[in-house]
Amino acid sequence: MAAEVLPENVLARTPELIAWWSPAQRRLMFFGGGNTEATKLNGKMYPHPPLVFMIYERELFVQALAENCRPKSNTRLRNAPYWNTDAQGRVCLGSMRVPEEVSVSTTSRWEHAYFDSEFTHPSGAVRLTTHPGGFLGLWSTLAQRKRFPVKFLVDRGQTLQKFISRPVEE
Repeated sequence: MAAEVLPENVLARTPELIAWWSPAQRRLMFFGGGNTEATKLNGKMYPHPPLVFMIYERELFVQALAENCRPKSNTRLRNAPYWNTDAQGRVCLGSMRVPEEVSVSTTSRWEHAYFDSEFTHPSGAVRLTTHPGGFLGLWSTLAQRKRFPVKFLVDRGQTLQKFISRPVEE
């Protein structure tokens, strides 16, 4: 592993993983998979919660944060409120165009690849949101909002330290 200067958003770096956080922001989203309700949401700007991304052995993971600040080791994570993301935060890459290289210099490209792809399907039995309308109800109410309502995030029951120490539970 080559020596790298770590930017402020990088949370952890080992030969096997890179973890970083991204502040809350508005992003363009794409929905697919043949769901007519999801298709109505396609191609709009939505507010997103602050997020923790991690690449572990060329797999992408994402979790959400309740507070818009750099997380600490004891910060409790929330489930990422996105299709294509399972209970562990593992992302189904599908046709996502991810960078060939895994390095600190490519983290923004991994993040962009995630949001440039289509959210097409739920991945396993994971509760994505506490919104009374579920996943589609949540995203259908967000297009006109400036901030993501973190009250609809589901507590993951896991700290950042545990997430980066055991990215894949057996």
